[in-house]
Amino acid sequence: MLALRLTRGAHPAVQLRRLLVAAASAGTGFLLLSALGHALNHPDPSASALRLAWCAVPLAATVHFAVAVARTDPGTRPRTGLSAIGLGPARLVALSAATTALSCVLGSTLALLVFLQLRGDLTGTPFEGAATDFLAAGRPLPLPAALTLLALVPLSASAAVAVALRPREPAAYAARAGRTYGRFGAYRRTAVRESFGSYGRFGRQLGTAARGRRTAGAAPEQDGDAPRTSTEASPDSPEVSAEVPPAVPLAPPSGLPWGVAVLAVGLAVEAFASRTGGGSTPGDRPSALLGLALTAVGLALAGPGLTHLCGHLLQTARPGAPRLLAGRVLMAEATRLGRPLGVVCAVMSAAYALASLHDRENASFGPLVVLGVLLVAGCTTATLLTAAVEARQARADTTAALRRLGAATGTLRRAAALRAGALLALFGLLTLVVAELSAWPLAR
Repeated sequence: MLALRLTRGAHPAVQLRRLLVAAASAGTGFLLLSALGHALNHPDPSASALRLAWCAVPLAATVHFAVAVARTDPGTRPRTGLSAIGLGPARLVALSAATTALSCVLGSTLALLVFLQLRGDLTGTPFEGAATDFLAAGRPLPLPAALTLLALVPLSASAAVAVALRPREPAAYAARAGRTYGRFGAYRRTAVRESFGSYGRFGRQLGTAARGRRTAGAAPEQDGDAPRTSTEASPDSPEVSAEVPPAVPLAPPSGLPWGVAVLAVGLAVEAFASRTGGGSTPGDRPSALLGLALTAVGLALAGPGLTHLCGHLLQTARPGAPRLLAGRVLMAEATRLGRPLGVVCAVMSAAYALASLHDRENASFGPLVVLGVLLVAGCTTATLLTAAVEARQARADTTAALRRLGAATGTLRRAAALRAGALLALFGLLTLVVAELSAWPLAR
């Protein structure tokens, strides 16, 4: 009931994103039911299994979009005072997963109704019985199998949201990073060896900046050094570093070499699929599906590193304020924006390859292929736009601080235009190169 109330009382923009998730779930559910109808009409299990395997691409795109929408949902965001009424972090994650499941169930129900209507099970066969190959209109529809396929989208989306938004404790981060104990029981190793008096000063090891500033000069140094006040703190101290927003990672993301390697393997698999043959379309070649999947994974892995590199290049050769701000923002948001950008590049390159085959073999491409391409392209583009909204929400405090410091609105707009232009130039060129390399072996 609480999930229904949060869904009903959300902002119109949030409701629009949820409706888009429902529409994506409806399209994916219809493709799954079409694979079931094709299996009922054709006795060859391998062809039906391959059609069902191709449905994994729109399923993954829908789940990815559902996770991006759940991240930007303000109704399930942790706020002060919610734990007192029983809405802790775990409960909020459960509410977000339930809200996602409701949207996906709505879409799956719509897909079932449309499929039954096209089969003629509700009000008669429309379109004079056309396009009955994947509908299996003359055969009874196994309801358990249909419901099992339709449950894939809600279950996968809600599970992915629960995993992506699960509460993470600071101890888990420290354990994952390989925490080691330093001198006098400290939880980390520092570059400068600290004396016993420096460590023993009350509040020295507290993580928050307010406590550090309040207790920095509480006790003198035991090794003869003068006590240092909060205004004389060094730039490397945790008190000062905690006040600098946002924290920009100096090292680039580590997925760029792996992404390039996986991308090269995917292109090699596509070339191997063109040599072995196996059918007139990529749908008849299982190795082509594997090659396209590896290409998409490689671009998604390389996307954050390329975004970080793009931000670094913007700051070279004596940058001004707009270029410096645009580059630092891209470096800070490399992971958030890079992966959706890489996926969009993969989808556009795959669509280009399919379009090149469409020019040669018009009869082999039906409405289901067009629906699948539109669904995957729409989900990936909507995921990228949703990630941009999430990034804007994440840096809202930084933008407000810059405006309070006197930053002109035109400067912020020029920085945003520079970010968009740099990303479009880099990833647009990458898309063209990968599209040509993908289309060349498949067109042979």
